[in-house]
Amino acid sequence: MSAETATQEAHRIMTICNACRYCEGFCAVYPAMELRRTFTPADLIYLSNLCHNCRDCYYACQYAPPHEFNLNVPRSLAELRLASYRKAIWPAPFAALLTRNGRTVSAVAVILVVAAVLLGLAIGQPNAFFGAHTGANAFYNIISYPAMVGIFSVLALAAALGLGMAMNRLWRAMAGSGFLNLKAQRQAVLDVLRLKYLDGGGYGCNYPDDRFSMARRNFHHAVFYGFLACLASTTIAAFYDHFLHCPAPYPVLSWPVMLGTAGGLSLLVGTAGLIYLKIRMDRAPASEKTAGMDLAFVVLLMLTSLSGLILLMVRSTAAMGSLLAIHLGLVATLFVTMPYGKFLHAVFRYLALVKNAGE
Repeated sequence: MSAETATQEAHRIMTICNACRYCEGFCAVYPAMELRRTFTPADLIYLSNLCHNCRDCYYACQYAPPHEFNLNVPRSLAELRLASYRKAIWPAPFAALLTRNGRTVSAVAVILVVAAVLLGLAIGQPNAFFGAHTGANAFYNIISYPAMVGIFSVLALAAALGLGMAMNRLWRAMAGSGFLNLKAQRQAVLDVLRLKYLDGGGYGCNYPDDRFSMARRNFHHAVFYGFLACLASTTIAAFYDHFLHCPAPYPVLSWPVMLGTAGGLSLLVGTAGLIYLKIRMDRAPASEKTAGMDLAFVVLLMLTSLSGLILLMVRSTAAMGSLLAIHLGLVATLFVTMPYGKFLHAVFRYLALVKNAGE
């Protein structure tokens, strides 16, 4: 479906929904919709990214298939959301990476893991890659400090630039204003921290089937807070290394290890749960065009957390070099694909929540 076709279908559906308003208690989309009598393309991009895909409206709708109106709000907004990703991605030619995104992410992961292994074999100390290392700087015996810091600094800056440019493009595409409104920002942050609109009006999502359940919300919480814990672990470890001159690996009871372990376990539980729900889900309200992208991102997060936990367990053995290279390759894949895959939904939905809070 082209962007124009997706926009036309979303316009048709929102016009009918605005006359009905039966689903206004489920999420933020319907109250935001009711503020409008007509829908510009910017309005529709905004509503599509405000949608949290809880699917409650699909099962509640009297005009859903097989009715002749054929209203499928979750699928329509998902396809328009994907079109908005393509429009916002920077540099623009990279939007092609959204096509068959699952295969793209898988290929990048294989390439970068192999590259990390070869890098470790090429620049590490003689026979270090397959040797056992303990004590400070053990990891740098496999991949040197300048190489590790230099490569990931470049990847982090590239990811930040890509995401920042994409956010700016989407904000303009949905005619956003008042981004620096502190009250709106505060409300949007609270909505994110509570995952407010994954509660389906208080009863949960209709996911994976037509029954209400909080499972999807709970698994998203596990992924979200697990990711934040891992980010905090990495940040503290960087502070220890660069400012306190205390290089990794760190003791089990240190903050980087405790936060990383808790975050990794939370990510494992959350991603495993989401994968299970995606396998079991009713495909009628889903867009098949986003299926590969959704699954690839969740699997990448799972493998990254799993490799990190295994690395923690084997870091004093001869397997450390291989696990370190695999883990670093997966982390690099996360950075490289971040502005060109499913991670976009996190920052784009935040922008929609800021606009919603402002309204």
